[in-house]
Amino acid sequence: MSRRDGALDLLKWLALLAMVFDHLRYVGFSVDWLYVPGRLAFPWFCLAMAANLGRSGASARPWRYLGWLLLFSAVSEIPYRLFFPEPATLNVMPTLVLGLLVARGWQAPTWAARGLAAVALLLAVLFTTQLMFGFFGVLLPLAMLLVLRRPWYLAVWPGLVCVAANQWRVLYGAAWLGDGVAIGGLVACLFAPWLGLVLLRHAGRFHPPPMRRWAYGLYPTHFLVLLAVRHVAA
Repeated sequence: MSRRDGALDLLKWLALLAMVFDHLRYVGFSVDWLYVPGRLAFPWFCLAMAANLGRSGASARPWRYLGWLLLFSAVSEIPYRLFFPEPATLNVMPTLVLGLLVARGWQAPTWAARGLAAVALLLAVLFTTQLMFGFFGVLLPLAMLLVLRRPWYLAVWPGLVCVAANQWRVLYGAAWLGDGVAIGGLVACLFAPWLGLVLLRHAGRFHPPPMRRWAYGLYPTHFLVLLAVRHVAA
């Protein structure tokens, strides 16, 4: 796995596409159904993180990975708040930062890694309402890492964690009342880890453009592009 993994790049591109679909709902178009494919974005980004951690010889890379996530957590907050004027949470990057620390703490036997993981878990508990996808969102990269090379049916466990990370009362209430979009969103959350694992294991023949460090900038940039589209469409 030292060479470029086309399946992993494909997973990242599809996760980005799902995120853009999800945020198109806030541009002004009547496309609420895009909420369903939008539920694939976060679990697939978490799976991509787990796949990077699971690579052989990647022992030094997670800390560089952490640095880029921290940088773009800060950079992305302003575009995020411009696009969502009154957001209920921080942008998704801080959740991924804490998730990386937790997953790395499980993976690495060092006291430093375990200590940082413990701090990350404490922060996830204390600030779960401020984090996008909350405490369970922080656990999702670890859940993905644990099933990365396991039988496919074990993907039900990160699927349940993903459902828990989307535990908005409005979503559950709407699903209980039979709303098709809400039900589809919960189903997408449940099956997203399994679908992502299928992609990683069977899409190796695809070779999309590699997602390198420049791809971090796509997260804040897409907010600015969609904000411009919203102003034009208004």
